[in-house]
Amino acid sequence: MNANSILQSYQHFGVHLGLERIQQLLQKLDNPHQKVPIIHIAGTNGKGSVCAYLSSVLTAAGYRVGRYTSPHLIDWTERICINQKPISTIALQQCLEQVVSAAEGNTETPTQFEIITAAAWLYFAEQKADIAVIETGLGGRLDATNVCETPLVSVITSISLDHWQILGPTVADIAGQKAGILKSKCPVVVGELPESARIVVEKRIKELDCPAIWVKPAVDLGEGFAEYQLSQNSVKIKYQLPLLGQIQLMNSAIALATLHTLQNLGWQISPTAIADGIATTQWPGRLQQTTWKNRNILIDGAHNPAAAIALREYVDHLTSSPSPINWVIGILATKDCDDILQALLKKGDRLYLVPVPDQNSSSPAELAAIAENICPELTVCQAFPDLTTALDAAVAGDNLTVLCGSLYLVGYFLQQQSQF
Repeated sequence: MNANSILQSYQHFGVHLGLERIQQLLQKLDNPHQKVPIIHIAGTNGKGSVCAYLSSVLTAAGYRVGRYTSPHLIDWTERICINQKPISTIALQQCLEQVVSAAEGNTETPTQFEIITAAAWLYFAEQKADIAVIETGLGGRLDATNVCETPLVSVITSISLDHWQILGPTVADIAGQKAGILKSKCPVVVGELPESARIVVEKRIKELDCPAIWVKPAVDLGEGFAEYQLSQNSVKIKYQLPLLGQIQLMNSAIALATLHTLQNLGWQISPTAIADGIATTQWPGRLQQTTWKNRNILIDGAHNPAAAIALREYVDHLTSSPSPINWVIGILATKDCDDILQALLKKGDRLYLVPVPDQNSSSPAELAAIAENICPELTVCQAFPDLTTALDAAVAGDNLTVLCGSLYLVGYFLQQQSQF
């Protein structure tokens, strides 16, 4: 079987948090997760951007850098990279075959995420990575990535309501799960959190005696540049910010604070490597300007309320007098559809609703009913059977067209875009 077939065969096991299966699996693989130092990153939003900044800078500093993120946009190989380069299809298949073989005879079948996570650890160890930047899949405490007892740095980017059906109904509950990645006396870097989440994380930091940095956003210097100063006594770092949106002032600052922590641990990361690495960072599918049939559009995951708020703020700042937006939106059935649409829609906007292909998607017709209740003054509110017809209708107008609501939808768009 090829890599995709192997992974699809585990899909029906669904989400099943817990560490026993992954620990048993890794033990059979000779504990590859113990052979590579890691930076472990959790958070509701911003994880991927911070992973991208860190891997780019550490690569510029001359290290062999593993990066493990999820989900992928087009292909599974995107999740596992060395120095920004995705694992080859053949190498992924070989790693997966070793993992599946190791899983035989286990008391409990691993989940799909556990299989691909074990493959990542195996690949990084085989490739002799100097360091790996590891993003949690869901939550933190019981996530399959949470198997290293001594991470170089643990990072919590942000905390808001998402996956509450699994992680708990309140922000404090979710904070408790994400704070589960913290380890005794290991350094921690934390972004700005809501008060209820901050209290939970702060308590855990004190219990584990973790050296902690609480990060403030970088200063926007305009014209695509930012400046970050860790403390009054530290040097100011001026850098070009390649990723779009105000949220990147925080995400880049978190990455810089994490790099400062590594420097204090003896890692050689020069100011030039930091400037070059940040400036060349790429993270597709998040506030990405692209085209559809020669018309400019903006694509973004915006798959939870906090991300949707950040997207709306970004599009409102694109012009001095905000004009109506053409929204092409698809949302998974497990997401907070009401709050996402509430954050995005304003009077006069045009809304084109689509299913998310091959996923547990909300019905476009049901989303239309929700949208009309939230914002009855939409100029257009229409359900479409597929993405291409919705996009064709949306880009026919002159206003900005934005595709969002699900990273799976963005990934499907990128696949379709490549065919034109």
